[in-house]
Amino acid sequence: MSKNIVLAFSGGLDTSFCVPYLQERGWAVHTVFADTGGVDAEERAGIEQRARELGVASHRTVDGGPALWEHFVKPLVWAGEGYQGQYPLLVSDRYLIVEAALKRAAELGTRAIAHGCTGMGNDQVRFDLAVKAQGDWQIVAPIREIQKEHTHTRAYEQKYLEERGFGVRARQRSYTINENLLGVTLSGGEIDRWQAPGEGARGWCKPRAEWPSGPLQVKLGFEHGEAVSLDDEKLAGDELLAKLNGLFARYGVGRGLYTGDTTIGLKGRIVFEAPGLTALLTAHRALEEAVLTKHQNRYKPAVARKWVELVYEGFFHDPLKADLEAFLASSQRHVNGTVTLETQGGSVQAVALDSPHILRAKGATYAQSADWGVEEAEGFIKLYGMSSTLWAEVNRE
Repeated sequence: MSKNIVLAFSGGLDTSFCVPYLQERGWAVHTVFADTGGVDAEERAGIEQRARELGVASHRTVDGGPALWEHFVKPLVWAGEGYQGQYPLLVSDRYLIVEAALKRAAELGTRAIAHGCTGMGNDQVRFDLAVKAQGDWQIVAPIREIQKEHTHTRAYEQKYLEERGFGVRARQRSYTINENLLGVTLSGGEIDRWQAPGEGARGWCKPRAEWPSGPLQVKLGFEHGEAVSLDDEKLAGDELLAKLNGLFARYGVGRGLYTGDTTIGLKGRIVFEAPGLTALLTAHRALEEAVLTKHQNRYKPAVARKWVELVYEGFFHDPLKADLEAFLASSQRHVNGTVTLETQGGSVQAVALDSPHILRAKGATYAQSADWGVEEAEGFIKLYGMSSTLWAEVNRE
């Protein structure tokens, strides 16, 4: 009798390969696709069709957009930092995928979970640690298993599927593609060979030749650091981010080529596109810098970087993450107001903002006017620089 196993499924090459591989080893495969906002209705239907043609025992599609916003986007925007100062943490949906898979496994009464992560990447760490943090589960990773015998795993997977009558989309032959509400990541092909990305390595962002001729302006409204409106229209967070993705992708905003240190010690290289998230982070930072104190703005990045590292490296359920989020939430008490963003293509700027909490002095404007005298300014400079001045005087030759 077949044993039930739940496979986190995306319809791509790796997870498609996992289905017949597991079936041939006696598993009844139940697939779960967590739709975290990166696919349209046609692609979503295509993933469901892919599962059916592979002969799964059952398939479940879960709407993960609202949860992704609440549990990942909000604290990520509050943090305002990218991993190693660059990568905007587009992998955050992995933990939500695990949640969906575990819930389905509980419904089926099985303790077996499978994923399509490779033995060379970071996602295996995120999946495995997230599963282990939530109970005693059996984890099956077919791609890691075949890597014990095959070095060119993608070619092997393609051949394996084609020999069993399952086609492989041309794009999947060259790249590993991940899409969610946060954006798109692409790896493989010439990207892994440290060469310039080809035209096939493009997701949502339009190339420069296709940017609109006129500029784009939008206004974002924030309450306690959370974006709640777009051009004065109240929207749920996941809907707002989806709209920002569409607007700013047309202008090529948020596309980057990132090289950095992975969890497992290798250097990773990916193309990423995060048009909406880039716009959101730009707006939030502009507002936050105007309403937080100097000491908050100086200290907060240290907390933010640690939060980002924990999420990136798989420690989503470590208690330190919750501790850091308590600090981040506290820092957002007065991050309220509106920010106007503008792009003419490629980058985005916060060109105007309004908030009742901007730290403005009533009688002074930087470099323009002041409500203190010259003597006060000179006295401040003398005391502020006393230590360095004394050192120079004492040690002057």
